[in-house]
Amino acid sequence: MKSIGSILKNSRDLMQLTLRQVEEATGISNAYLSQLENDKIKKPSANVLYKLSNIYGISINDLLAAAGIIEKQASERHKLLSSVAFSTESLTEKEEEELLKYLKFIRQK
Repeated sequence: MKSIGSILKNSRDLMQLTLRQVEEATGISNAYLSQLENDKIKKPSANVLYKLSNIYGISINDLLAAAGIIEKQASERHKLLSSVAFSTESLTEKEEEELLKYLKFIRQK
């Protein structure tokens, strides 16, 4: 698993934001942000992570887990299965029937 610092730095880089811009948007000092990104601060407060999750568009739970504050609750594979494969909103009735048949087939193996 990536460190909390590398996740935050990569996210900021992807958003093409400077430390000053993040400071202005969140009220978190750029010195503190720099220490976070360089893993000098390993467990920031949930409040800090919440502010950063909003600006970077990252799940607060993912940041809390990366900081070791909570345990990661579900694997990415499980999230994918839950949110995509079993979403009945986007399936036709026929697709839903076929999916259930296939799932039964797989479980019987």
